[in-house]
Amino acid sequence: MANEKDELVIGGHAFTSRFILGSGKYSYDLIDSAINNAKAQIITMALRRNNTGKENILNYIPEGITILPNTSGSTNAEEAIRTARIARELSGSDFVKLEVVPDKKYLMPDNYETLKATEVLAKEGFIVMPYMLPDLNVARQLVDAGAATVMPLGAPIGTNKGLSTKDLIQILIDEIDVPIIVDAGIGRPSQAAEAMEMGAAAVMANTSMATAGNIPLMAEAFKLAVEAGRKAYLAKPGRVIEHGAVASSPLTGVSAVK
Repeated sequence: MANEKDELVIGGHAFTSRFILGSGKYSYDLIDSAINNAKAQIITMALRRNNTGKENILNYIPEGITILPNTSGSTNAEEAIRTARIARELSGSDFVKLEVVPDKKYLMPDNYETLKATEVLAKEGFIVMPYMLPDLNVARQLVDAGAATVMPLGAPIGTNKGLSTKDLIQILIDEIDVPIIVDAGIGRPSQAAEAMEMGAAAVMANTSMATAGNIPLMAEAFKLAVEAGRKAYLAKPGRVIEHGAVASSPLTGVSAVK
């Protein structure tokens, strides 16, 4: 949702960047440059990656960046709730990207378990950002349960297939009053721009950068794409002609060439 400055507002916190940076698949050494090139203000943190006994991702995140812990690896509401609580203790962040994924083949989120976890975590003061299969009825229930945003998948996690669920996401954008943030499956900056043109409040990407040949450069490309898509949305794109054509220059007063 935008205010007068066109800031992204999540749980009462305002952000000027609408690109959320994933951090789950690439070297910690690249995090700082990726953040700077993307001009990102929110970055995810996977508790399971941070709890490996090796280096701490928090040491690589610049000051002033909002940390968005996620509950990846959770297969039910109980696990997600426990992970969120531990992540808040470690990071000091009330934000949580809620992921409940029992399916190990296609990595589809469980909307029912996600809803159960949202109800509990929202009551505990978390700023809950649930990842979900795009479903209007579930999205409404998540908002009623206290979700600060709704994060529908564009395509299965890690596939880079883009907006496979475009029509369903558009319904959420049109009908849900909290920010709709497209998560998972966005593989190209052009796809991020398309999501923003549709009216998405923000886009999150991880695999698309982690698998790129130049991560900092791809981060910058996503930044520019998200900004362009947002500006296009605010500018209200022109109408589409389904049949025939319309001349871009006047045809009257022009004599035929013989």
